[in-house]
Amino acid sequence: GVEVGPQPQGVARADVLDKMRKIVKHGLDFVQLFNEGKEFPPCTIEVFKIMEKVDYPRNKNGEIIAIIHPKLQDQDWQPLKNGDPQFLTLDGEVIPYQGDCTVYPTFINEAAYYEKKQAFVKTEKVKLTAKHLRLSVS
Repeated sequence: GVEVGPQPQGVARADVLDKMRKIVKHGLDFVQLFNEGKEFPPCTIEVFKIMEKVDYPRNKNGEIIAIIHPKLQDQDWQPLKNGDPQFLTLDGEVIPYQGDCTVYPTFINEAAYYEKKQAFVKTEKVKLTAKHLRLSVS
């Protein structure tokens, strides 16, 4: 699957559709070149690996008691370090991120995830390395 976003539910955005088309085209081009026997050199790429889902702070009744901090809002894939603002209570208290490593949040404050008790997803940046790749003909 290919997910390109974010975009509100029920909205079709031309820029997001264009990005999705480009990604699918590149994938199909790769498959065609691979099937034609093209050799691809070794490469390394940075990716984001999901660590865990983070819920909103809640009271004992399960009600949300804080919202995403304005400095975190719209900062998908940007580093979140220990002590950075993470949530803001309705009383104006900042709840900082407390972690032993820098994380890269994504799906921040997405409406579709409220019911799933997900404020955002923490990811870590990792490097993947691939050896050369070529179709082996038998």
